[in-house]
Amino acid sequence: MSAATDGRRPILEVRNLHAGISGGADVVVIPEIPFDIRRICTKVEQRRALGQKFSIVVVAEGASPIGGEAVYVSPGDVLHQPRLGGVGALIADQITQLTGAETRVTVLGHVQRGGSPTPFDRIIGSRFGEAAVHAVAVGAMGRMMALHGTKVEHVTLAEAIGEIKLVPPDSELVRTARSLGTSFG
Repeated sequence: MSAATDGRRPILEVRNLHAGISGGADVVVIPEIPFDIRRICTKVEQRRALGQKFSIVVVAEGASPIGGEAVYVSPGDVLHQPRLGGVGALIADQITQLTGAETRVTVLGHVQRGGSPTPFDRIIGSRFGEAAVHAVAVGAMGRMMALHGTKVEHVTLAEAIGEIKLVPPDSELVRTARSLGTSFG
């Protein structure tokens, strides 16, 4: 799993890239690749010129324009962390202003993001549960279950979150998306 950071907490982004590729998105906007709204609009206009009546743009929280900053719905305070959000609506408004195209924004909730569990999900959940009970039985507290290859192991929380893993812009996954015609703005 890959992650980007807003300087305060990790934000998992590889899921957005996977969703964009598997859902046939025309544009995927992630924090690791700053976007240019003109390039997004060019992609939308190219599709319209080819007779396509819609374009799908997937936008991850934490995405920012080239030379700009991430968008926050809540700046945070002494008790609360800042909360990312709203960049999708901002991009939609800019697309409408620059192209005249009608835009609709859908913010997916956790249930929509995950969908129904697959057999693999059910099995891995059972394996994690069994491993957690076993870890407690042997006194391994303050740990979480992780899948390493095909093996379920318990790791410290520091191991689990100690290193932020980014989606490398030159990665095979990004290359695949680009080869399929996906723009990153």
